[in-house]
Amino acid sequence: MTTGLQKNKTKSHLHSMDEQAAHEKQITGAAMQTAVAAYHADDEYPLVESELAPIGTGTLYGVGVGPGDPELITLKACRLLRDCPVIAYPATKKGGKSYAHEIVEMHIKADEKVMLGLVFPMTRDPGQLASGWNRTAELCWNELKQGRDVAFVTEGDPNLYSTFIHLARLMQELHPGVPVVSIPGISSVLGAAAALGQPLADGDQRVGIIPATEDPEALKEALLHHDTVVFLKVAKVLDLLLDVLDELGLSGKASVVTKVTSPNETVWRDARELRGRELEYLSLMVVSK
Repeated sequence: MTTGLQKNKTKSHLHSMDEQAAHEKQITGAAMQTAVAAYHADDEYPLVESELAPIGTGTLYGVGVGPGDPELITLKACRLLRDCPVIAYPATKKGGKSYAHEIVEMHIKADEKVMLGLVFPMTRDPGQLASGWNRTAELCWNELKQGRDVAFVTEGDPNLYSTFIHLARLMQELHPGVPVVSIPGISSVLGAAAALGQPLADGDQRVGIIPATEDPEALKEALLHHDTVVFLKVAKVLDLLLDVLDELGLSGKASVVTKVTSPNETVWRDARELRGRELEYLSLMVVSK
């Protein structure tokens, strides 16, 4: 039987999760506003140019290339990658290839393309985020304004926790006339279900796709309110997650997959084996009640 105290506690926890999401949105929004203001204040880029893209402007495509297996890419994505003269991809500061770049290599002739490596800042500081996003948006704009289509490749799907979301939003703020199109891709969430050989949901069951954070109450609430939870990017909080699972009596219900569907995929059907170990960045956990 649920008491009033328990109901109030649940509402409080949900409110905490809402506040955290609102805070994340506020940080992103502040960075976007700073980026747009900085852009308009820079004499190098006239304001009139940002208000209307010139006739013949290229299209910015967000292309989902799947979770890792180069064959898990749609026919439409393949066609666009072959047709687009410019392929943009997330890159490291040292010029290294991204995971998405490695996926598309077998589908294109890189020496016939402009390969545009974009470095995105890994920070929560609005000023640094604004500067980094401005720089990457302008690198794409330099190609688009010459009438060249740009395909920004992203692992998984471009509209699910993807860098493309921020790039597309900023491009539409700075250059509203640029067409922006997203091409769906297979998510690592679905790849993990296939790797584990288990369904994510059936009938009226509820599924949560949750970024793993250092907030144990948020993790607990996600588990309490869904039949299946997929926690993304669990490497940094793995032991904390295991503690929460122990507390809820779900420690035997969790599996972990790293680099799903790729040649380096590794599956642990019992996540308890991983306590105290370091995982790859591209790791997720599936908890199914």
